[in-house]
Amino acid sequence: MRFFLIPMLIVCYFAKAQYIENSKPNIIFILVDDLGYGDLSIMGARDLQTPHIDNLFSNGVNFSQFYANSSVCSPSRAALLTGNYPDIAGVPGVIRQWENESWGYLKPGITTLPEVLKKAGYQTAMIGKWHLGLQRPNTPTDKGFEYFKGFLADMMDDYFNHLRGGENWMRENDKIITPEGHATDLFTRWSVEYINQNKASDKPFFLYLAYNAPHDPIQPPPAWLTKVKDREKDIGDERAGIVALIEHLDEGIGKVINSVKEAGIEKNTLIVFASDNGGSLQRKANNGPLRGGKQDMYEGGLRVPAGIYWPGTITPAKNDSLVVLMDMFPTICDIAGADIPAELPSVSMLPILAGQKMTTNDRTIFYMRREGFRYNGLAYYAVRKGDFKLVQNTPYEPFQFFNITEDLAEKEPLPENCDPCNMMKKELKNHINKSGAIPWKPGP
Repeated sequence: MRFFLIPMLIVCYFAKAQYIENSKPNIIFILVDDLGYGDLSIMGARDLQTPHIDNLFSNGVNFSQFYANSSVCSPSRAALLTGNYPDIAGVPGVIRQWENESWGYLKPGITTLPEVLKKAGYQTAMIGKWHLGLQRPNTPTDKGFEYFKGFLADMMDDYFNHLRGGENWMRENDKIITPEGHATDLFTRWSVEYINQNKASDKPFFLYLAYNAPHDPIQPPPAWLTKVKDREKDIGDERAGIVALIEHLDEGIGKVINSVKEAGIEKNTLIVFASDNGGSLQRKANNGPLRGGKQDMYEGGLRVPAGIYWPGTITPAKNDSLVVLMDMFPTICDIAGADIPAELPSVSMLPILAGQKMTTNDRTIFYMRREGFRYNGLAYYAVRKGDFKLVQNTPYEPFQFFNITEDLAEKEPLPENCDPCNMMKKELKNHINKSGAIPWKPGP
């Protein structure tokens, strides 16, 4: 009997991988904004309650080493939607409505995830925060989404009036709209409506739901703030605000997940959850045991909570594989039976979802950001390979070298004059050389 066991296990693994691949489920990708690594109750937070996201993590694959591609918004979003490094995609920094402080422009002709999925027979929709361009040809409907309803710009100055710098960037496709209500509630309601409208379609759908919570301004609905303050007697006002904003967000995500269940399509719907970068320490986010936060190249700026949920297909598990946001591009393509563009640096995580062992930390991963303001247009970087990490936390600081496995808090820099560090510096130089050929400002 024992002699037949190993071949049978191999056949089972192969069959499961084949079942996942090309099965064309509906796909919902939920990307939240500035959520700290420790700002979910399942991730150790003791002053907040996130039952719906917790349930997604508990009943899916919960990644402990999932990284954004950058410590700020636009570059990570570009990486997700192109499967490439942000600077190769033309978005090394934050895209803004002010030209002299906008540090990115999607590379013309670059292939996007919705374009690939559409060719594979998917309906494609985006709801929420875009942040990859304010004008054609860099709007969602120009980049593969058949339907868009949301916010084009970087952040809202107010969650209720949805303006940025006095301008209204809310759109339904190309039409300016002026909806009423808290942005989180709007994005939730629009997503539920889309799911209900397409639940019986003969074509699967890809819904990219990008909330702008819990990005500042920290502006939860008043009733949520009152609830948190009543429950958490010793909490400060600033922390209470972000806790309330996250709990309100969790409720919205719960409504989206429940709409999938009520529509009877849960077992044919894959749901991915991640954040675009770490939490802002200035806004009292909690990044758990990690050093730093948003804008930093330390772990607190890059490592984010993430999970993948597909009941009946993906076996619940905690996974410590090194995964980067851009890896979701080929992973989703594999699941959907879509063609993956050649020469992407990202890697499909399909074997992990099929319950197989997969080595992901032997590759070299680059993180970067270019920014204006106090950074004066300079870029800064981090590199991860295996146990080691090379960090330049601002353009004005020297590099530091860490064994991230033994020193997660990045407190004890190692000597840089060693073979692993020298190799990582060489690989970074080659990456910068390659990315330097990519134009990231529109022509005159």
